[in-house]
Amino acid sequence: MDISQFESLVVSALEDIKAKDIEVINTTRLTALFERVIIATGDSNRQTRALARNVADKVREAGEQVLSIEGEDSGEWVLVDLGSIVVHVMQPAVRAYYNLEELWAGTPLRAGRPSIARSA
Repeated sequence: MDISQFESLVVSALEDIKAKDIEVINTTRLTALFERVIIATGDSNRQTRALARNVADKVREAGEQVLSIEGEDSGEWVLVDLGSIVVHVMQPAVRAYYNLEELWAGTPLRAGRPSIARSA
């Protein structure tokens, strides 16, 4: 399955369980570890877990592999590692706090400042 089909499968699985604010970020130029980050919001611990499980189930049904699922215990932030796609399902407060969209945007937060502080 090519990456665009895989991405569509994951987004569809999230939409099935009414995920909110689904965002797909192309990370091919930022890291060699994976090609997409997909971030979605669930309203409760129960919904975030259900969203992650539905993604995993649909991916397995399509014959693809789920490498791992992390965070199901708390349900505030559940990560589904699909190899070429990493899915983050988060509750609204957690998503706002960590702001992964900005992290993966590929642009520095403060232009012109060094990323590593050096002592004189």
